[in-house]
Amino acid sequence: MNRSAPRSIDQYLRQLREELAGEDAALIQDALYDAEEYLRAEVAAHPDKSESDVLELIASTYGAPDEVASAYRDTEAKVKAAMTTPRKAPGSAAGIFFGVFLDPRAYTSLFFMLLSLATGVIYFTFAVTGLALSAGLAVLVIGIPFFLLFMALTRVVSLAEGRLIEAMTGERMPRRPIHQSGTSGFWSRVGEMLKDRRTWSTLAYLILMLPLGIAYFVIAVVGLSLSLAFTFTPLIYLSDHYGWFDPGNLHIGPAWLESLWALPFMMLTGILLLTLVMHVARGVGRLHAMYAKALLVAPAGV
Repeated sequence: MNRSAPRSIDQYLRQLREELAGEDAALIQDALYDAEEYLRAEVAAHPDKSESDVLELIASTYGAPDEVASAYRDTEAKVKAAMTTPRKAPGSAAGIFFGVFLDPRAYTSLFFMLLSLATGVIYFTFAVTGLALSAGLAVLVIGIPFFLLFMALTRVVSLAEGRLIEAMTGERMPRRPIHQSGTSGFWSRVGEMLKDRRTWSTLAYLILMLPLGIAYFVIAVVGLSLSLAFTFTPLIYLSDHYGWFDPGNLHIGPAWLESLWALPFMMLTGILLLTLVMHVARGVGRLHAMYAKALLVAPAGV
C-alpha cells in the first residue's frame, strides 16, 4: 500500500496506528508512545529545521511507519515464543483435568487471587482518598494541581497493575504510559485526559478491585482449606491410629468417616477438589486479565 511520507508527528503516528491495525491494543499503545517520544526528542534536538524536514531525516534512521510496525510485530512474536513454556498436549480427559498441575499459570493465577485482597485494599484506599481530597480541595488554589497529580499517579498505578497482571496471567499488557497525540498546550492535554474514557475506567477498576479482591481471596482460601483438609486429614488420622506420631485427640465427623474404607474416598475427594480449585484459579486469572484490559487499555481502533 503506497502512502505519502508523513509530514508531521501526528500524521506519522496515525500511519503507524493504521499499520498496526489488528495487533494487540497493548502493543499499539507501546509502539505509539515510543514513536512519539523519539520523534519529539528529535524535533527538539533540531530547532533549526522544520518538523517535516526532521521526519524526512528520521525515515532513514528510525524507519517509516510500515517498517516500525513490522519491527514491532517481529519483536512481539519473538518475545511470545521465548516466554511460552512448551508443553505436550494431554491426549485424554484425565490428562486435561489433572494437567492443570503442570501449568505454571495456574499457580501464578492462584497467587494473584491471594494477593488481590491486599492490592484491592491499597487501590481502593488510594482512589477513594484521592477523589475525596480532590473534591475537598477544589475550592482552594491547590485543588487543581492536587487533582492533576492524583490523576497522573492513577496512570502510574494502572501501568504497575498491568505489569503485575502480565506476570501472573501471561496476558499482554502495556509497558509504556498512555500515548497522547497532538501538539496542543498543557490545558488542552488536561482536557483530553479528562475526556479520555480510560481515565475514568481506570478509577473504576481501582475501586472495584476491593470487592473483587475479597471474592478472589475467599474463593482461594476456602477452596485450598477444604481441599487440603480432605487430602491430608486421612493421612494424619492414620498416623495417629498406627502410632506414627500423636497429633492429639483427632476425630473426624461424622464418625463413619473414621472407618478405613472411607478414608481413601475422603482423600480422593480432596485431590479432585484441589484440582478443581486450580482450574478455577486459572480461569479467574484469564477472565480478570480480559476485564483489566478492557478498563485499563484503550481499544486498538481508538
